[in-house]
Amino acid sequence: MITLFYAGWLVLLVVTLSVKVIRLRRRHQVAIGDGGHKDLQLAIRAHGNALEYLPLALLILFMLEQANLAFWVIHGLGGLLLIGRLIHAYAIPNRNLKLRVLGMAMTFAMLLAGAGMGIGLAIGRW
Repeated sequence: MITLFYAGWLVLLVVTLSVKVIRLRRRHQVAIGDGGHKDLQLAIRAHGNALEYLPLALLILFMLEQANLAFWVIHGLGGLLLIGRLIHAYAIPNRNLKLRVLGMAMTFAMLLAGAGMGIGLAIGRW
């Protein structure tokens, strides 16, 4: 149920990013691509970037939860992911490189920690 909590919030983030893209497409009358509009290009990348990282992140989080890792570890990883993705989603359209790097660093930290724990758990059970 912990992963479900974070997945719910992250789905809301993806929907919010999608709505931003849709609104900008309507404003600029662009059906496909970005039409050369920088704000639309940034919104598309913020949305796309979230969709590139969230499936693997949520999968590893779910699998670690199913492996009965301590609830505080799952919450720590989920919180790191959620906060990192929120920071990143804010940073891209606002062209804030420092926050974008922070958001990605948090996402990578979650992914790498999750991968390490998953590998360790798998090896330990063989």
